[in-house]
Amino acid sequence: MTRRSLLLPATALLLLGGALTLGGCAAVDGLVHKQSTQTFDDSAAFRAEAPVKADWVPDDATAITVRTSTIKDAADAVILLRSASASLPAECVETSRTSAPSWTLDDAPSAYDAKTVFVCGDWSVIPASGGWYGWTPNSDDERNAAQG
Repeated sequence: MTRRSLLLPATALLLLGGALTLGGCAAVDGLVHKQSTQTFDDSAAFRAEAPVKADWVPDDATAITVRTSTIKDAADAVILLRSASASLPAECVETSRTSAPSWTLDDAPSAYDAKTVFVCGDWSVIPASGGWYGWTPNSDDERNAAQG
């Protein structure tokens, strides 16, 4: 191999490394961890721009963090938010927890410590410090128990 042909792969690696560095953690999360994290100031911004639909998010929600999969058609997502709302919509039914989120978020409670969850459609939701933490998909057992 000539020196010139060795230079090409090295240059490509440097360019890729530079792009990842300039792109920050979001690029690394998307490529390596197959996840994307977004934040929203309030429920209006969440409803207008979030990549997921979660009708259980309270109207007074603030500091909303959403993590979703970057894999096409993957439904995995988690939401952590602040809210003074002490309850969720009436269609959210409390049942035994049999699912857990795909990812964690800083400051989110451990789903494994929760004995019960509120099932809000495909979302399982538990209280968090000053708000709520939810994930999807939940389990068939949770959805069936909530319907039953």
